[in-house]
Amino acid sequence: MKLLSYKKIGKGKPLVLVHGYLGGQDMWKFQEELKDHFELIMPSLPGYGESAFMRAPSTIRDNAVKVFELLDLLGVETFYLLGHSMGGMIVQEMAALFPERVKKLICFGTGSIGVLPNRFETIEESRNKIKEKGIKETRENIAKTWFVDYLLGDGYQLCLDEGAKATTQAALASLDAWDSWDGRGQLDKIQSPTLILWSDKDRSYDWNQQEILKRGIHNSKLEIIKGCAHNSHMEKPELVNKIIKEFLS
Repeated sequence: MKLLSYKKIGKGKPLVLVHGYLGGQDMWKFQEELKDHFELIMPSLPGYGESAFMRAPSTIRDNAVKVFELLDLLGVETFYLLGHSMGGMIVQEMAALFPERVKKLICFGTGSIGVLPNRFETIEESRNKIKEKGIKETRENIAKTWFVDYLLGDGYQLCLDEGAKATTQAALASLDAWDSWDGRGQLDKIQSPTLILWSDKDRSYDWNQQEILKRGIHNSKLEIIKGCAHNSHMEKPELVNKIIKEFLS
């Protein structure tokens, strides 16, 4: 059985960070200061980052199972769990599958409808661009939408560097996984206290997705980051890290 590559730093209660589309374990570079408060476990999903040697599954559940396989190998039974974007879909699946293992959950810049209504472009458009123009050009254009101004700061370059490790197979398999996933029917299985964290200029997951999460997850609260886009953890890392620490404390 092949296991995910991962980075583990810090001490304290385990906090598992699950990255999003075209990401990898280094997407959390600006969150690594949290190591002073938690043991950070940052896997690269199959086909991404240092796990690019693995074939990516085409379902959200199979991605969730892969993260659990890694945690089981590490002997991590209970943990805090944070997922961003596609990683947010995966952590919803994880919290619904084994609710007793997730002590607190953060759904960050994500939603429970995999087809992403009102996204900056449809899944089919992204799929066609990868096939016609290649993953490099498509990656560059998609990552631009994750920032209010992608030329500011180091976030965009980090996304390009991590995205360059992704395989075309993973990029397409993930789109298939979104297309076939709808987590709305299992939100009531999530038992852990949950923070829904969303930015008001997010062009990937709209406000309606946040309302669905808030209504569906019983013990949840919603916090909005103003003036940021999809990757607010790179645009305003100090604020996002502060919010994470306060919720998990």
